[in-house]
Amino acid sequence: MNDFSLLDFAAVAAFLVAWIAYSTAVERVRGRSSLNRMMNRYRHAWTDQLAVRDNRVVDTTINASLQNGTAFFASTSLIALGSVLTLTRSADDVLTLFSTLPFGMQTTRVTWEIKVAGLALIFVYAFFKFAWAYRLFNYGAILIGAVPPRGSDPEEILRASRRAAAMNVVAGGHFNRGQRAFFFALAYLGWFVSAYVLFATTAAVMYVMWQRQFASDARRALQETDDV
Repeated sequence: MNDFSLLDFAAVAAFLVAWIAYSTAVERVRGRSSLNRMMNRYRHAWTDQLAVRDNRVVDTTINASLQNGTAFFASTSLIALGSVLTLTRSADDVLTLFSTLPFGMQTTRVTWEIKVAGLALIFVYAFFKFAWAYRLFNYGAILIGAVPPRGSDPEEILRASRRAAAMNVVAGGHFNRGQRAFFFALAYLGWFVSAYVLFATTAAVMYVMWQRQFASDARRALQETDDV
């Protein structure tokens, strides 16, 4: 670890703190609702409509589309992980390239391999989140099928539809965490250049994600329709 400077440790610490703080703010802090939290309310609204429909083909189709999107990201994370692991085989060529950059810093093989291992861990984390989200959407499909038909006990229909909504919200949360890992993986790439760049890329990714959750046109669209 002597190959890393205090600035490197500070940059990585800031990266991790930013990731944890952003996740906490989006998922747990009360106050102004994030776009994800607003969409969770519509997940419940969806299952409320499911409960009063006779034909629920549209509901199974929606759930299948969510599963397909999750499967795409899960496979993409595996491809990204494989690509990252191949970087260890071309370390000498990459180190030579980085040493020629005007703003780059001298990097040893040990530091390079540690940085690559960190990036690999991010994609492993993303894969587990997407794979678990896919499984939960599968459970959600079963819960949708378990909602009693119209004309059954209204309380049982309500309980069953709320179970389906709750499972869908949990699945969506894990999907969001996996996608968040992808964004922070882009920020992490800055460390391969220098600790200063990692500070900058972390701040940039934080700004983009925060803007999308709290100040985007998508959020405004939901807010405007809610106010009508």
